[in-house]
Amino acid sequence: MPRLSNHSRCAAVELRHRMNAGRVAVQSQITFFGKLCGNVASDWKEDNSRVTFADFAISERILHALREDFPRDDFISEEAVPADEMIQLEATYAWVLDPVDGTNNYALGFSACAISLALLRDGEPIYGYVYDHSSGSLIEGGPGVGLLIDGRKVIALASKQKDSQVLLGLHFPMTDSDLRALAPLLTENKVRALGSIALSCALTATGYLGGVFETKGHLWDIAAGVALMLGAGRKVAFQVETPFPVRSFCFHSPPPRMIAGDQKQVDFIVKCLGGDWLFYPQN
Repeated sequence: MPRLSNHSRCAAVELRHRMNAGRVAVQSQITFFGKLCGNVASDWKEDNSRVTFADFAISERILHALREDFPRDDFISEEAVPADEMIQLEATYAWVLDPVDGTNNYALGFSACAISLALLRDGEPIYGYVYDHSSGSLIEGGPGVGLLIDGRKVIALASKQKDSQVLLGLHFPMTDSDLRALAPLLTENKVRALGSIALSCALTATGYLGGVFETKGHLWDIAAGVALMLGAGRKVAFQVETPFPVRSFCFHSPPPRMIAGDQKQVDFIVKCLGGDWLFYPQN
């Protein structure tokens, strides 16, 4: 077996250190997250999305912990990105955080909400963490690592349902054109609209959802989920162009159109929607 170079060994140690630190940072906020679910005041942003005190508090705590350990890394959080600034990612590693994904659910006390944290290397998602409040589980993993739930490595579930019983994740409201294009899917399949994009991606990685179609997922919504889905061997495709590698980021960047899941389900959704789709990563 060939020996790793000193550079490769150092890179492996750096990555492992970050993987452990990310896990600890997310786990440290789970109790606080649960305590305020359904018990926190909220306000509305300019884009008509809800925000709570928990969003800001969890963002500050997680970023503070990671910055202490990795001061040279780049950091992006939904609640800490200046709306009118273009952020350049110049470090090898970058962290992308959504402190409360599914904020509307969270504020109302509905358990379909999550903490989502992703680690990028050279702009590519290599590891992700999604704390699923509905199950109380921490789902983590990435390409080449696999998928773990609460620290135990798992094999993503292969659906044993008939095609008509496979669950597919969608996000509403959607455009009239997408709604018309997806008519075959809506008449033949069961769908779930969870209200949390990160959670939909994580549950696609575990196999609960056979596939997912998202049009409203910003970088912090999808980065961890993409890492999880690749770790679980799911297919991920973006329309026209992929958002990765991320070299720069602006709060107002339009969200990508993404399909992910089992190959059969991805092919079915692509066929319904039409257009040009690029699989990620491209081989």
